[in-house]
Amino acid sequence: MPHKIGFVVVSSSGHEDGFSARELMIHAPTVSGWRSPRFCQFPQEIVLQMVERCRIRKLQLLAHQYMIPSKVEFYISESLPEYFVPYQAERFRRLGYISLCDNEKTGCKARELKSVYVDAVGQFLKLIFHENHVNKYNIYNQVALVAVNIIGDPADFSDESNITSREKLIDHYLGHNSEDPALEGTCTGKSDYISPLDDLAFDMYQDPEVAQIIRKLDERKREAVQKERYDYAKKLKQAIADLQKVGERLGRYEVEKRCAVEKEDYDLAKEKKQQMERFRSQVYEQLQLHSLVDGELMRRPSDLPAQPLAHSASPHHQQPMPSLLQEESAPESRFAEPFLQEKPPAHALGPSQHSTVDLSPRATDLHLKTHLQSVPYDERPLPASRKQPAVALEPEKSDSDVSEAPRGGAAGEPEPLTEKALREAGPAVDVLGESLVAGAYSKTWSYREDALLALYKRLMETPAGTAKEELKSMLRTSIFLVRRALRDIVTPVFQASLKLLKMIITQYIPKHKLSKLETAHCVERTIPVLLTRTGDSSARLRVIASNFIQEMALFKEVRSLQIIPSYLVQPLKANSSNHLAMSQIGLLARLLKDLGTGGMGFTIDNVMKFSVSALEHRVYEVRETAVRVILDMYKQHRAFILEYLPPDDNTTRKNVLYKTIFEGFAKIDGRPTEAEIRAQKKAATEEAEKRKKEEIKALQGQLAALKDIQAEAQVGKAPVSFTPARSRMP
Repeated sequence: MPHKIGFVVVSSSGHEDGFSARELMIHAPTVSGWRSPRFCQFPQEIVLQMVERCRIRKLQLLAHQYMIPSKVEFYISESLPEYFVPYQAERFRRLGYISLCDNEKTGCKARELKSVYVDAVGQFLKLIFHENHVNKYNIYNQVALVAVNIIGDPADFSDESNITSREKLIDHYLGHNSEDPALEGTCTGKSDYISPLDDLAFDMYQDPEVAQIIRKLDERKREAVQKERYDYAKKLKQAIADLQKVGERLGRYEVEKRCAVEKEDYDLAKEKKQQMERFRSQVYEQLQLHSLVDGELMRRPSDLPAQPLAHSASPHHQQPMPSLLQEESAPESRFAEPFLQEKPPAHALGPSQHSTVDLSPRATDLHLKTHLQSVPYDERPLPASRKQPAVALEPEKSDSDVSEAPRGGAAGEPEPLTEKALREAGPAVDVLGESLVAGAYSKTWSYREDALLALYKRLMETPAGTAKEELKSMLRTSIFLVRRALRDIVTPVFQASLKLLKMIITQYIPKHKLSKLETAHCVERTIPVLLTRTGDSSARLRVIASNFIQEMALFKEVRSLQIIPSYLVQPLKANSSNHLAMSQIGLLARLLKDLGTGGMGFTIDNVMKFSVSALEHRVYEVRETAVRVILDMYKQHRAFILEYLPPDDNTTRKNVLYKTIFEGFAKIDGRPTEAEIRAQKKAATEEAEKRKKEEIKALQGQLAALKDIQAEAQVGKAPVSFTPARSRMP
């Protein structure tokens, strides 16, 4: 399977100070990449040496947003000349070229990620950059390359033309059919499948330390699948998906920190550093809590040396991916975009985006065939098909003007609200402002989280003397946004909404002495959504939602309202998910111990009706918890509980659950259970049998003694012979 190939930069025709071609050996959010000298002569050239002789399948180039070459040529070679000269190309074989967009449609605010499919064997790759596209930002007529990625297979056969036939021959004798239509579309059935973790976009927008953990978890996931541990594999899959969002966020923080350092805003840099450390620690604690990673995987960045791609490894290699979070040797005057948008807005789509071309002989496009009739093989350009949106970047105004790249609309701000969103959130926009609401509606999860945290800060800083109507308007619009965020699938956004809701109930309302009606409004608008999240497919979100509901029910402001218990005793729906049913009855069982049935929302009637109906639920865990609730209720109310249950007779006890319940009642009362009665009867029977056997044995012993006496008596009655004495003669 093709994978990422490490490389080193052998030579380049030149570079601007601080933008050496060796920067291309590192993939991270903060890399600056290579930049040609100012007013250089064209063409410019870079030669790369791969760490092994390989069969290249795919090349990826991330171009600069405005220092864009008009054309890039590709050459490959098995070896270099003995005395290497930068412009000597006798031993290089030309693969073809690609053209890059001038980026005018995006205003030079988007970088183009170009994927080039090739099929060539060698160890040295040469890139030749032709004259730049002219635009108002590129005042020195330079060309630049932010990153380059090579994906391929090790080439171990001496005759590459026989690779395919040998693979097919081996598959034939092993009984594998790679052309089996049943395997079509699967990773197993595609020998040219490329892992998303090898894609250039992954490394360029991920925190390197998190990327290392993701790759390790991906290895464990594949091992789990091979061992058919599908539950564990599913758990790892979810962890990888969550970690990718975490890595993007940390990458953004790192860029913001480096920008602050460049501007000498050291307070902001310190704040970003602390923010990163807190967030990273929180994530790592969660990973360790779920036993997904060990301590070796989470070494601090200072413990991991920064190494070029020549020493890095893909998921298919055994070497760990090095962390690149530490200070790098290149200057910090330029920064890459920190992360990809989750769902880029439509206006971001255009030709200056991720495009794919094919330089291999496999390209069979009709337009390509027609074009090749009039163009020599070495001059063939390839059509591009757009697959992935680019990342919008703010063009650099001058060498000293460095700003964070925008992710949606203007620089550093979320995309504007759509007409539908404006109609839906009109009142919130009037009260909170369009900027904050736009962040809450953004397609980028970090903006949604930032909007909630900004709202949290605004409510906390609201002065005590504010008019009541204004306070109520802010509260109700805030709850509107909280209710929307409670449905968010991204964990940090969901947690931020819980933090905001807790603050509103426990601090904002008491501080401004608002009525209980406002507290009731907060609870009634959010508790149905929270209960729904307790049935989420993510175990972590289920636990977070359940714990918060339990915590909220015990708030002194909420406890007296008795709202949450009334939701928990609602009958379980037949079509509800198993997780939702288990969470609801589990919450009822826990809160019942805290609140009891003394006027806090729970009563004997509503709890028992709910529990008895839950005894018929299809899920065993729900039935088991219902039995536990009934037994706990019996401990407190005894006879009242029996009114909700069928009579204790043999017919009822045929149901295992009712049998368990009634035996539990007997234990609570101190009465022997049916099983104990049977055990006592059995023990008494065994004791009687034992005594009977002992009596029989004793009688048998007496009978034997009588027989012995009788035998002795018979011996005593036997005739005795006497011999007569002879008389004496005188």
